[in-house]
Amino acid sequence: MSLAQGRPYLAIPGPSVLPDRVLAAMQQPAPNIYQGPLLEMTDALYLQLRALAAPGAPDRVHPAIYIANGHGAWEAANTNLFSRGDRALVLATGAFGTSWANTARRLGVEVEVMDFGRQTAADPNRLEAALKADRAGTIRAVLVTHTDTSSSVKNDIAALRAAIDAAGHPALFAVDCIASMGCDAYDMAALGVDVTVAASQKGLMTPPGLGLLWVSDKALKSCASSDLRTPYWDWTARIGATEYWQLFAGTAPTHHLFALSEALTMIGEEGLPHVWDRHARLARAIWAAVETWGQGGDIALNVPDPAARGHSVTAVRFGDGVAGRLRAWTEAEAGVTLGIPLGAAEPDDPAYQDFLRIGHMGHVNAHMVLGALAVIEAGLQALGAPHGAGAIEAAAKALLR
Repeated sequence: MSLAQGRPYLAIPGPSVLPDRVLAAMQQPAPNIYQGPLLEMTDALYLQLRALAAPGAPDRVHPAIYIANGHGAWEAANTNLFSRGDRALVLATGAFGTSWANTARRLGVEVEVMDFGRQTAADPNRLEAALKADRAGTIRAVLVTHTDTSSSVKNDIAALRAAIDAAGHPALFAVDCIASMGCDAYDMAALGVDVTVAASQKGLMTPPGLGLLWVSDKALKSCASSDLRTPYWDWTARIGATEYWQLFAGTAPTHHLFALSEALTMIGEEGLPHVWDRHARLARAIWAAVETWGQGGDIALNVPDPAARGHSVTAVRFGDGVAGRLRAWTEAEAGVTLGIPLGAAEPDDPAYQDFLRIGHMGHVNAHMVLGALAVIEAGLQALGAPHGAGAIEAAAKALLR
């Protein structure tokens, strides 16, 4: 008999769990979009966005909001960063790195991909060497994901920035933080990032539908003549808006703004350092459980190096097709939905049945993570899958460290 009654738990890496406060914030009539409280709330929201992406120096970054998902945010970045025929160097550590490269390529950008696989972070030494080889300085920008949602690989943004500086190269530096914003420690101003890309539906605890950009002064000046931009994607109109409608190139996404404002207020109340620490501790609990299961079965974390693992999503490998059956069991029998692998064809690709992803981003706490791990443990037992004992105890201990 299924025990999936009650409130389901969506433990996938986005869209993430919506807090009740965020849901409640959206439950109001359509507002006046010309004057009054909505405009005042939006002013405060932009200040919150500055502090989110650059907590040490919020005045050094310029936010822009698009009615779009993360792919739309990529397009906003690409169309403003590049002109036709420009060169981009993309550091790929998973499906989203290669996807960002493909979107730029389809716009007419000449893209070189340095593929580091799906288990290791980008190598700063290789980046430095590639930039030094570009003696004419034709590479317009370096693009990289902070945490690639598909692989759970987290890149060392400070080390990559240092590599660009060591090469003495003028390339702009753009970072996809869609899976890490509000989860992993990040300060784009301190890190020397020129463009940061994010979206509403992961660590920011808001329904899918808002693509977010933050732009440095250097990027604004350098990209003033980019010829790929179109009226909708042009960030100069949004960042330099003198009328409210220009912020969104038309009607504002009113109820998404209500939701995002409440979510950012919750992050502010908790404090970013605590938000980052909470995600780190919850991630370590999941890693401890998986490593314990692996002591008695063919189960392993996708990323061997803890320093290269994101704190918002964990990719796990299971042998013998267990992952596919386990995902089905946890959802049907216990109401816990786990993430499918990305970058694998379904259902024929064995990777689709051998991998899963656990999302632990945004509105998550200890009992939610420990509960999901206990459900996975029950599923392993129900399926007769070999695994090591003591995983939940190991996770509990990891939370306390």
